[in-house]
Amino acid sequence: MSKKLDRIIVIDIEATCWQAKPPSGEESEIIEIGICVLDPWSKKNIEKDSILIKPIKSNISDFCTKLTTLTQAEVDKGISFYEACKILKDQYLTDRRVWASYGEYDKNQFQKQCQSFGVKYPFTSQHINVKTLFALVHSLPREVGMAQALELLNIPLEGTHHRGGDDAWNIGKILSKLLWNSY
Repeated sequence: MSKKLDRIIVIDIEATCWQAKPPSGEESEIIEIGICVLDPWSKKNIEKDSILIKPIKSNISDFCTKLTTLTQAEVDKGISFYEACKILKDQYLTDRRVWASYGEYDKNQFQKQCQSFGVKYPFTSQHINVKTLFALVHSLPREVGMAQALELLNIPLEGTHHRGGDDAWNIGKILSKLLWNSY
């Protein structure tokens, strides 16, 4: 299969989390996949989506709800991780397109969860780490969070921070600015 360069798929995930260690028998797993489709020709974000995933190895903690606004009842209506990966490949062609995320966490969590769940990894190896790219382009001594990067670029944060679709959209704006000085 040939690589498609017609879109960059920006991903941001939210995962189950706890203020301290996870409860016995539970592990962090993806509960939301935020997607932003970035068009390299128009240099703009053109689509935003959010896929909720029902966790099977953990529950939503109060800390996680405070951080993400996601509740157990909401994610219980989600789809399986397998179905979500199938949507990424079938609808967004993530196994043939360049993709991006803010840092390595999303990529590492996907790899770990795919291995744990026996699901084929839905992405190509062509990954853009926007967090590192931002720090390098701006000659920063260290990487900064997404909200701080938006602030440094004078771009307002849209939506709810720590919600996958909104964060993916904001990361798409940062990436567009880095690659084409747009927005």
